[in-house]
Amino acid sequence: MACDPETLKQVPLFSLLDDDETAVLAGQVELKTFAPRQRIYKINDAGGMAYVMVSGRVRITTVDHDHQEVVVDEPSYGEFFGFASMLDGTPHQTDATALEETVCIEIDRHDIATLLERKPHAGMDMLSVLGRQFHAAQQLVRGRANRNPNEVIEQEASMGERVADRVAGFGGSWTFIVSFLVSLVVYSLINILLEHKAWDPYPFILLNLILSMLAAVQAPIIMMSQNRQDTKDRLRSELDFAVNRRAESEIQGVAAKLCLIVDKIDDVQELVRKKLSA
Repeated sequence: MACDPETLKQVPLFSLLDDDETAVLAGQVELKTFAPRQRIYKINDAGGMAYVMVSGRVRITTVDHDHQEVVVDEPSYGEFFGFASMLDGTPHQTDATALEETVCIEIDRHDIATLLERKPHAGMDMLSVLGRQFHAAQQLVRGRANRNPNEVIEQEASMGERVADRVAGFGGSWTFIVSFLVSLVVYSLINILLEHKAWDPYPFILLNLILSMLAAVQAPIIMMSQNRQDTKDRLRSELDFAVNRRAESEIQGVAAKLCLIVDKIDDVQELVRKKLSA
């Protein structure tokens, strides 16, 4: 469906255009209506088209390495989505789904070129759109980085492993050290004071047996807990590596798109200067 010039004037990105420019652009773009839960585009679809929100609600999602759906953005009125893939001609990296009846302006690369020729300063508005997408990607990476490896391991821990952690934690605390030392002193004093009536006279053979048995049981429990700590450290390293790799990929992609827009703006400005000088 053809787009009404008055609709374009209500979009912040196109509000700087005069009536003639708005009429030309309105003749090129189309107004699309999507039903609730209708998919606008999906991951790996050709990125030939971008959309500008006019009314309704759209959710932009992607799938992370854990195969979980992650909400990237919910564009508001006048904002682009699918813009980066349209600009560099690459497949879409996200899914776009209408949450309710939604009306969008469908625009392609040729429409953008025409807009920049007529109004080069509109390129700054496009850079602002990409800037917001860049910050959204940063927030997404930061949010995914908040996964606590301790919580991940606790979800998979067995009852015996949890008990081992608690025993090792208590055995390495000052509470255990002080109480154990007091118990040894009291035990020794009682047996010394009882003299011939003592159940474990000096050199405290029964006590040595108890301590040996305690050490034999406690040592493997502490080793089990240490192995769990090694697992936590390894998982934390893997999560850090995954987050860093994802952040690097996002930054490189956005930087390439920003460079592409800047080059396009420079070309248009050079063309405008040539036309003005001619």
